[in-house]
Amino acid sequence: MNFESARMRMLREQLIPRGITDQRVLDAMSDVPRHLFVQDALRSQAYGDFSMPIGLGQTISQPYIVALMTQALELKREETVLEIGTGCGYQTAVLAKLAERVFSIERLKELHIRARQTLDQLQVLNAICTTDDGTLGWPQYSPFDAIIVTAGGPDIPKALIDQLADPGRLVIPIGDRETQELVVLKKENGEISRHVIEQVRFVSLIGSQGWHQ
Repeated sequence: MNFESARMRMLREQLIPRGITDQRVLDAMSDVPRHLFVQDALRSQAYGDFSMPIGLGQTISQPYIVALMTQALELKREETVLEIGTGCGYQTAVLAKLAERVFSIERLKELHIRARQTLDQLQVLNAICTTDDGTLGWPQYSPFDAIIVTAGGPDIPKALIDQLADPGRLVIPIGDRETQELVVLKKENGEISRHVIEQVRFVSLIGSQGWHQ
């Protein structure tokens, strides 16, 4: 299979027609080999317009949703980004193309190890990963210019709002365990605003400031 052609088709058929206009996001999505982040048996489907299982009850998000959430962060290159939910590491690799540094937290050690191996294989050197309760953020490295949460919670964890820089942007799915709204929170001059950009369905955000397991 020609994976490079599949990536270009992904951009033409899935991303651009749905309003992904940030050229830096499109470039990152065209550069990152998504097929390396999925199980070998599923590689031929890696660029399909759907989410895919990555084991342990978790998923890699559909390409459009990855692009939409990334675009909503409005990254320019100099930012420090916090990602909650490393998963397989695909979103991490995309963010690493667009920001100065990425800090990523995964609660499942097995996924963390696999993601780190793939990121190392691709020489993604500006992403630091750990295993912990992502709903508590990573205060050691805060504040963060941008925060992205790749699991759905009942509300935005207060710890993440506190660790968001001013100005800063946070993207997170909010709702129940079945469906959520993709919310963009902006912090600027001490004021916080929210708006919804999409209806989505994510795995549950598990943690002390999320859903209980």
